[in-house]
Amino acid sequence: MESFKEHTKFIESLKKAFPQENWPLHKKALWWIARGDWNRAHNIAQDLDTPIGSWIHAYLHRLEGDRFNAGYWYRLAKKPYPEKSLEKEFEFMLIELL
Repeated sequence: MESFKEHTKFIESLKKAFPQENWPLHKKALWWIARGDWNRAHNIAQDLDTPIGSWIHAYLHRLEGDRFNAGYWYRLAKKPYPEKSLEKEFEFMLIELL
């Protein structure tokens, strides 16, 4: 139930101009992805030297169609290259990371 509330709050926050300042960086990156700002999301993901940051980084390169680069980041994140759609992967990321 808690993750549903977080997901709902996250979706509602997309109406604002910027993500909340006190959010962790990975949540801000997801917010920028949801807003369609690849560059801002990528800038954050590049600075996240964690498996979560690598996963977000992988997703972003998959989103841009760079399968080779995405594969590198999925390996760093210790995640298999997804067979699901980008939309389904993003929903899964929100469930896992919010």
